[in-house]
Amino acid sequence: MDQNQNIPTPASPDGRGDHQGKDVRRGRNDIIFISALLLILAIIGLGFFLFRKEGSSVTVEVGGQVYGEYSLSRDTVVDIATGDGELNRLVIRDGKAFVETATCPDGICVGHRPISRMGESIVCLPHQIVITVTDGVDEGPDIVV
Repeated sequence: MDQNQNIPTPASPDGRGDHQGKDVRRGRNDIIFISALLLILAIIGLGFFLFRKEGSSVTVEVGGQVYGEYSLSRDTVVDIATGDGELNRLVIRDGKAFVETATCPDGICVGHRPISRMGESIVCLPHQIVITVTDGVDEGPDIVV
C-alpha cells in the first residue's frame, strides 16, 4: 500500500478547501463594481466642471471683510492693500481675474490660473485675501431675526 494515500492534503494553501473559483469571481465582480462606481463619479464630476456658469464679478475679502466687488466684464487693475502694508495686484482682463503680483513670501496666489466661473477662488493665506467669482447678485442675509 502506498503511504502517501493516507495523508490528507488541503485543496488550497489556507486549508479552507477548493474555493478558488468563487474567490476569482468575487474579485472580478468587485473590480467591475468599483470601476463602474468610479466611472459614474467621474461623469458627475465632469458635469459639475463643464456646466458651471460664468460669473459676472469677483468679490475681494481681506481678513474676512469685503474689500470690494469688481465686474469681470470691464478690464481693470486693483491694488489690494492690507493693513500691514502688504500689496496684491488683482488684474481683470478678458473676463478672467488673476493675481499679477504679491508681496507674500510664497507667491502661490500669483501662480494660480485665472478664474472666471462661479465659485472659483484665489486665496492668499499670508495676507488673508480671498478673491471669489460671484454672479454679482446680492441675495441679502441668510436669516432675519
